[in-house]
Amino acid sequence: MPLLDPSALYPITLPDGTVYRDTVHLNRAIDHPRMEIGDFSYFTHSGPVEDTAQILAPYLGPGCREKLVIGKFAQIARGGYFITSSANHPMGGATTYPFRIFRLETFGYNDLPIRDTVLGHDVWLGHEAVVMPGVTIGHGAIIAARAVVARDVPPYAVVGGNPARLIRMRFTEDQIADLLAIAWWDWPVEVIEANLGALERGDIVALRRV
Repeated sequence: MPLLDPSALYPITLPDGTVYRDTVHLNRAIDHPRMEIGDFSYFTHSGPVEDTAQILAPYLGPGCREKLVIGKFAQIARGGYFITSSANHPMGGATTYPFRIFRLETFGYNDLPIRDTVLGHDVWLGHEAVVMPGVTIGHGAIIAARAVVARDVPPYAVVGGNPARLIRMRFTEDQIADLLAIAWWDWPVEVIEANLGALERGDIVALRRV
């Protein structure tokens, strides 16, 4: 039996055989016109599975202009969520009160800046971390618990705090370049499983050979 099954809604089965229903594969739980989600990316939450999109990105409606893009193998812990561009209020005048949303004929602020929010491949978004509108988080980054990410995060960075700041880089510049070129998340599942040892050890030499 393969370790990884991209078709599973609930990817975790506990040792006693119980299916763990708090963790879902996002692209099996969500069908949303403004979300693009890669295989194996999961989210843990306690709400009904049909509410997953609303819990993950509460301000991203089907008619919004921005997108939320999540790569493959992302890991989103309980309480993590995205505040997307449509949550913004007008900030250029004397008030930020969104008067127009209260009448159908004036609903919306189409003049406000809109940017997609992007979570790269193999990103770990920690417990109760928040990603702000228009942020891009690079592949392999780690976002600490309760971080508030208001700026782009480079690949393989570890960030934390409010606002989130760089704590350290996970690898050297040369190693990061190698890992981005290797792009293991694009390998066939059977190749990933055959090389789990090298992935878990961070054996870049072995991964380059693959």
